[in-house]
Amino acid sequence: MALFGSSKKLADSPGHSVASKRLLPWLVAVAFFMESLDTTILNTAVPAISAALHVGPLSMKAVLASYTLSLAVFIPISGWVADRFGTRLVFATAIGLFTLGSFFCGISSNVHVLVACRILQGCGGSMMVPVGRLTLVRTFAKADLLRAMSFVSIPALIAPMLGPIAGGLIVGYLHWRVIFFLNIPIGLIGLVLVYLHLPDYREETHPLDTVGLILFGSGIALLSYVLEVFGEHTLSSREISGLLVLSLGLLAGYWLHAKTLAYPLLQLSLFKIRTFRAAVSGSFFTRLGIGGVPFLLPLLYQVGLGFSPVQSGLLIMPQALSAMAMKAVMPRLLSAMGYRWVLISNTLILGLFLVLFATIGASTPVWMIALQAFFYGAFTSLQYTSMNTLVYADTTDQQSSAASSIASTMQQMSISFGVAAAGLTTAFFVPSSGQSGAAEMVHGIHKALVALGALTLVSTVVFRSLKRGDGDAVSRQDASHQKVFHPGG
Repeated sequence: MALFGSSKKLADSPGHSVASKRLLPWLVAVAFFMESLDTTILNTAVPAISAALHVGPLSMKAVLASYTLSLAVFIPISGWVADRFGTRLVFATAIGLFTLGSFFCGISSNVHVLVACRILQGCGGSMMVPVGRLTLVRTFAKADLLRAMSFVSIPALIAPMLGPIAGGLIVGYLHWRVIFFLNIPIGLIGLVLVYLHLPDYREETHPLDTVGLILFGSGIALLSYVLEVFGEHTLSSREISGLLVLSLGLLAGYWLHAKTLAYPLLQLSLFKIRTFRAAVSGSFFTRLGIGGVPFLLPLLYQVGLGFSPVQSGLLIMPQALSAMAMKAVMPRLLSAMGYRWVLISNTLILGLFLVLFATIGASTPVWMIALQAFFYGAFTSLQYTSMNTLVYADTTDQQSSAASSIASTMQQMSISFGVAAAGLTTAFFVPSSGQSGAAEMVHGIHKALVALGALTLVSTVVFRSLKRGDGDAVSRQDASHQKVFHPGG
């Protein structure tokens, strides 16, 4: 089977190939930027939107989790769809759906409609990021992949820097609906750039595993719903237990079903590769711990400590600044120390930082909060890029599509579950959370951060399976070929 049929067309046209390779990181960055900006602005605006829609702040976790859950359900077919219809058409369609979903979110009248529109956004996002990442993997050699992905994530990190303060300004001086309308011009620009410059890679496809999609999608959706309603007393313990057993049964059914197929929805045989297994499972448990932090910190700052949305956004901005700075030294750091040492030590540091966030109170100096955010952003950036690139260290070119689908699916599942876990643990520690005062909210968020920090510390066990030299195919070659990659010229 050819790696990707359209790549031959690029090879036949050297000028187009060079231009596409130079512009590709910028094109993918547009999608990453749009998606990241949407999430970070929304996190900051959660208290204001919850007040406008007359729901408790913790109830807004459904708005955040529904999007990431939608990603987790539909990402598994992103690789198959891209292979079947071409990366250019799928990427453009994804941006179009995301933009349309943003418009409908902006005109939503209640939280239930907003959740439904966020699911539509997720349908677009489910194709946008993984197909963009897949295009990078197919365009750049492993020697240049770390730098390519690091470069793409730098523009995307501008969004978390702009998002919190932009969200605060919009909520403070305009209207929360403008948050979603911002995606519309960005999406239109992205559509034009994709049409003009995105490479169109295709592969021969096997029949879509429809049964697997139904089993896996319904199992994940049901499991997320159980985590969403658990502790809110909307269902009895017997009903919750029944739904939990059913969701786990559907996922177990998918696992048994996948073992009988040559081309299942998710190629679980990739987990036999040690570096892939460690990267994906380690990423899942790490993000499960830190995935709820962007949801909890704005609540801590605004509802608990009384900061304005603008002040809350300013306190989160240092995370993005340090994350961008870390990208410059990351290739050399991974080359010198190796993936195993970096991931084990860095995961421990992140867990300790979550515990450190639990010490923030009314008497904590603002400069101390900003300093903690700065270092937390740097270590988070190192963690994410390390895990994302280790996924492809020992996979073949033919496995890149399946590897991208699994990695992206597990990533979004962990973020969705992380937000649900953050809301669940906070609600557990805050009686009548929707009516609780500032002191009770601070107390509950502090305990939730400690619990999530402990979970992050435990996830270091996964990275201990790595061996010295794992990931060198990405980090060492990248360090010795730094002049090969020149995005934009």
